[in-house]
Amino acid sequence: MPFDGAFLHCMSNELMDALDCHVDKIYQPSKEELVFLLRKKGFVKRLLINIKSGSTRVQFTENKFENPEKPPMFCMLMRKHLLSGKLIRITQPDLERVLIFTFSSMNEMGDIQELQLICELLSGSANIILANSDFKIIDCLRHSDIESSTRLLLPGATYTLPPRQEKLNPLACEFKKIEEHLKTATLLQTIDGFSPLICREVEENNNLLKIINKLEDGGVPTLVLKPDGSPLDYSFTEITQYGDSYENKIFNSFSSLLDEFYTSKDITNRINQNARDIIKLITNLKARTERKLALRLNDLKKCENREDLRIYGELIKANLHLIPQGVSFAEVPNYYDEDLKNIRIPLNPAISPSANANKYFKDYKKTYTAEETLLKLTEGDKEELIYFDSVLESIGRCRDLSDINEIREELSEAGYIKQQANRKKQKPKNEFKEFTSIEGYKILVGKNNRQNDYLTTVIADKGDLWFHTKNIPGSHVIVFCSGNEVSNETILQAATLAAQNSKAQNSTQVPVDYTPIKFVKKPNGAKPGMVIYTTNKTVYINPKGDALI
Repeated sequence: MPFDGAFLHCMSNELMDALDCHVDKIYQPSKEELVFLLRKKGFVKRLLINIKSGSTRVQFTENKFENPEKPPMFCMLMRKHLLSGKLIRITQPDLERVLIFTFSSMNEMGDIQELQLICELLSGSANIILANSDFKIIDCLRHSDIESSTRLLLPGATYTLPPRQEKLNPLACEFKKIEEHLKTATLLQTIDGFSPLICREVEENNNLLKIINKLEDGGVPTLVLKPDGSPLDYSFTEITQYGDSYENKIFNSFSSLLDEFYTSKDITNRINQNARDIIKLITNLKARTERKLALRLNDLKKCENREDLRIYGELIKANLHLIPQGVSFAEVPNYYDEDLKNIRIPLNPAISPSANANKYFKDYKKTYTAEETLLKLTEGDKEELIYFDSVLESIGRCRDLSDINEIREELSEAGYIKQQANRKKQKPKNEFKEFTSIEGYKILVGKNNRQNDYLTTVIADKGDLWFHTKNIPGSHVIVFCSGNEVSNETILQAATLAAQNSKAQNSTQVPVDYTPIKFVKKPNGAKPGMVIYTTNKTVYINPKGDALI
């Protein structure tokens, strides 16, 4: 994404509003993110510094972040040196993707000192570095490798800027000089701070001077939207290279632009990162259960012919006087056949015909017992696979870390993961998704299996309507109608919510069952979220037809 030097120049101008702010709080929501709460009279802003690959940026943000219970060591270091410090300067060396925040703070001896918080927003090697006024590094988020790195980024080393490319700063040189260089080099090789996106825009429209002037004026926060309305790119100038089907959306600030562009992506990345161990565990358990089920189904298939064993035993017993000792087979009339055709029965010549008959009876009983056991085991395997799918599906709908922790708690209670030491069991948050039907009825949607259970078995009344996708993992949806008859519009709305909050959310024809709560039961010992229901009706929904969420 084009968080280039030119865009950073526009952003740094916006960040100047924070000058003279004091650092009120410092958080580190994840390994590669820092959030500073900056405050002065009439001004309170969160400053986000993100060095994650693909999300590298610095901005004001309106988003709130969930922070770890124990702050990381780098966060503690930031608090030690910068908490209550005053932001006195923001500088960007030329159009480099480096921004330096200078703070005035008091050290342990009570002396005022200047500290440099250096944000290197380079793709693939982004970093956050804290240095003193002489640019001696106090610490950095990512340390360099002493043997292979061209720059030493370690505590005690002197900070140096990343190696510069021999390019022209369009804000500091004459336009004629740029034109001279463009005779022998491409725009990307000539202009400092311009991403490939901006270079393509200039080459397509021949508007270099216009874009440089726009950059000098502070730029225009522009989000490029795909035909389906989803974000594609952003820039400090309008982008036309994608054609008329792509729309430019203008924002009031660069920070609000970045919030809209990255919020959904950051939430997904954060959820996936924190749920990585759960996803791996459930995926492995699912694969193992699928293998067990395949083996058991194969064994079950062998039990299909168990009646032959009983028939062999009875035919041998009925013809003992005709079967000599020590033969490897017996050919006797099959009185189970209408035509009494002869049947050849394999025998063990080492034992008597009577013992062969008893062995067939014994194998028949063993196979009968095995079939009963295998049927129960395969049903259990199938239930587990449905449950694993429901867990993976609910992870995909998580929106914050507390949702992940609730799923972790659910798996712990079910015995799939160990309860963490010193961690108290949490009750379901019960922060359901809430909607109102066209008739004014409240509609609640569970986010995970624990919430589904609580919503269906505790909160809902027997007269309320229950919705769920047919044989597809998803949320329980309740229309709180207290037994009143509801309109088709309400039924379709609730069914659409059930389809949209299910594994089939991207399908076009999703069956959704619904029935009064009194016909929904949770069997003893059933997995979280698992219920049985009767007297249901089914509607077919296109989840994308009415985008309620």
